[in-house]
Amino acid sequence: QVQLVESGGGLVQAGGSLRLSCAASGSRFSINTMGWYRQAPGEQRELVAVISSGGVTDYADSVKGRFTISRDNAKNTVNLQMNSLKPEDTAVYYCHAKILELPGPLWYNYWGQGTQVTVSS
Repeated sequence: QVQLVESGGGLVQAGGSLRLSCAASGSRFSINTMGWYRQAPGEQRELVAVISSGGVTDYADSVKGRFTISRDNAKNTVNLQMNSLKPEDTAVYYCHAKILELPGPLWYNYWGQGTQVTVSS
């Protein structure tokens, strides 16, 4: 069974930085896209950033220019560097990956347990 384990997060003042990391573990699997979502209290979960296996990235308009997503395919990890944080970035952040457990044939969505990011004003 594949698992996504997140690390990072915490409390930071507005204008500060945080780095989130997520590692996929298990046996015999292949990863397509990886990404980060977030959910604020009373809000729906929303896409923050996504990266393909080839390194193509996409960001929510609200984080463009401030957040950077990266991945290491050899280590099955994805990171989110968050700079110039704002109070409105406060949310639980979830790692996501589309994974094929060999021998397949179906790809499934996997989620991390979530990590809290709180930005104080």
